Amino acid sequence: MSVETEDRILAVLEDDAQASYTEIAERANVSKPTARKYIQKLESEGVIVGYSADIDPKKLAGTSIAMVGIDVASERYVEVTGKLKQLDAVESLYTSSGDHMLMAEVRAADGDKVGEIIRDGILSIEGVEAAHPSFLQERLK
Repeated sequence: MSVETEDRILAVLEDDAQASYTEIAERANVSKPTARKYIQKLESEGVIVGYSADIDPKKLAGTSIAMVGIDVASERYVEVTGKLKQLDAVESLYTSSGDHMLMAEVRAADGDKVGEIIRDGILSIEGVEAAHPSFLQERLK
């Protein structure tokens, strides 16, 4: 299978996760069966791990979204990530090569609730050394 074809199909899906096979095929310049075959292969290999909707936090009534940088004791990393994945308010969790070992997307009713989740949920996990929230304001792209 061609890496170029995979890249074109992934670019279409990254732009529009709800695109139909027909639309993906047209935009990636492949046949519909080829698009379906590549997508199934990419899903089975774990390259495509899911499909999601992009959300503008400013238009999401009654919800605050924060990206929380989390510092973790390296010897507790596996245990901490497992516990963070179980928290309902943690929408997504990423490893990071930046200032923090982990980045968590946290959603709650308001900033006070995000603070409670950080204090009572994230920081209460043994091995979490610090949590630094950045609140998302407005989606620009």
